[in-house]
Amino acid sequence: MEKISLAEKLSLVHEHWSPKVVADLNGQQVKVVKLKGDFIWHHHDVEDELFLVVRGELRMDFRDHFEIIRAGELIVVPRGVEHKPSCGEEVELVLFEPASTLNTGNVVNERTVPQPPHI
Repeated sequence: MEKISLAEKLSLVHEHWSPKVVADLNGQQVKVVKLKGDFIWHHHDVEDELFLVVRGELRMDFRDHFEIIRAGELIVVPRGVEHKPSCGEEVELVLFEPASTLNTGNVVNERTVPQPPHI
């Protein structure tokens, strides 16, 4: 058992929209990721996702509204809910989700990271 520095782990992330695993627990993974720009509309059939903003401001679009999540805030997107994250400036996030969660959910494309690496 060793402590994990989120700042240190985030300093190792150099590309956007490419999550990295920093811890595993009870079938869940804790991931860090940097975002910039727009992602894609998608949903997850069986997984909820928790987005915790460490730095920056995240916009989470839903089909009927949007939420702005700032540093120190989080949002849980329930399974089956279509969503699209975006941000104008770079955002640093921590994600808590089942290990089976694909970052692009029901969509498979060039942004899909099927097996995020551990860092």
